[in-house]
Amino acid sequence: MTTLQGEVQRRFRTAALAGVVVAGALIIGCGGSDEDDANAASPSVGASVSRNPDGVTKIGRGGGLYVRCTGTGSPTVVMEGGDEDTSDSYAFAEPAVAKVTRTCVYDRANLGRSDPAPGPRGLRELVGDLERLLEAARIPGPYVLVGTSGGGFITAGYAFAHPRQIAGLVFVDTGAPLRNPPREIVEATDPDNPQNVERRDYLQVEKDAWGARQRIGDIPVTIMSVKFSEAAIAESPFPSERRAMRRNVRRQRRWLALSPRAKQLVVRTGHAVEEDDPELVIDAVLDVVRAAR
Repeated sequence: MTTLQGEVQRRFRTAALAGVVVAGALIIGCGGSDEDDANAASPSVGASVSRNPDGVTKIGRGGGLYVRCTGTGSPTVVMEGGDEDTSDSYAFAEPAVAKVTRTCVYDRANLGRSDPAPGPRGLRELVGDLERLLEAARIPGPYVLVGTSGGGFITAGYAFAHPRQIAGLVFVDTGAPLRNPPREIVEATDPDNPQNVERRDYLQVEKDAWGARQRIGDIPVTIMSVKFSEAAIAESPFPSERRAMRRNVRRQRRWLALSPRAKQLVVRTGHAVEEDDPELVIDAVLDVVRAAR
């Protein structure tokens, strides 16, 4: 799998960089929100749910998001796809996790079966959509949030805003923001770039998210961090990205501050851990679910 500053750049690269191909992944950070938990529109722990949703749920202002839940039990696992990935990106994990507990995936605005939304979309908008979706679809907490790559920004943002609703967290190679990103990355991730289908302000979301790191609580947290091979690092055309890839594991240790029970799991796959070793991701999620119980 080829990537450039996470999964979004692998989608942009052909047009933005005129055929430059980069193996491996840059290491980008998770997100936070400054919204107060008491004022959030998310369901409380133990909220009732009559059925598992499978369809577009209106979340206000005329828009709707596609959401699908399977299985039963608590805590509810909510899986957030990587940059530009739809709910189908978790097809590898849904059946196994749903055998153990309720498991939910969704399409963010501008993706899959969800409605469009204007940009620029920052952390507040992304977290706000998830808040409204969980309430409107009556998906009960507490939650184990799983974020793959760029999806980790949003799950972290939700967790920072609503720590009392969080039973556990799993980050799948979601790292720190790139220092001094090159012009090509800045242009490719600009929310006004027609190639940016999510209309997300990626670099600002990363900065806001990383700066919002804080302790969530005494909960299980697993941080899956890729130790890139020198061959993969050498294929990046950007010195700043090569430096970040070499420091990926060390920089991601800063996520350990989220909980005294947080642990780092170092893996030797490519950035797309879920593609290279899907069972490893499934096991990590189920371990956190069991620990949360």
